[in-house]
Amino acid sequence: MDMSSREIRMPLSEVVAVLQDLNEFVVSLDRLGSRQASGTADEYTVGRFIADWDVARKLARARRVISVALDAQLSEEDNAEIDALCDQGRFYGTHSAISPSSDQSS
Repeated sequence: MDMSSREIRMPLSEVVAVLQDLNEFVVSLDRLGSRQASGTADEYTVGRFIADWDVARKLARARRVISVALDAQLSEEDNAEIDALCDQGRFYGTHSAISPSSDQSS
C-alpha cells in the first residue's frame, strides 16, 4: 500500500479536539522539561501531570478517532498492514524499548 498518496477524511470537530489535546500535552511537557532542567520539577511532577490531565485516556481517544476513520475508508488488508506497522512501535516497559536512563540523546 502506498500510504504517501492516500488521504483520509475525518470530521473537523474531532480533528480539532485531538489537536487541542496534543497541543496541551506538547506545551505542558515542554514546560515540565524546562522545570526539570531548572530543578523545580521531578519524575513525580511528570507522573502527576499524566494522571491529573488524563493523558492516557485522551491519547486513546485520539487513536480511536484516527482508527475509526481508517477502518471506514480503507480495506481490511490496508488496515491490517497499518495495524502491523503500529505493532512494531517502541513500547515503554518492553526489552526492545530504550529506557529513559539509558537514552542520552535528549
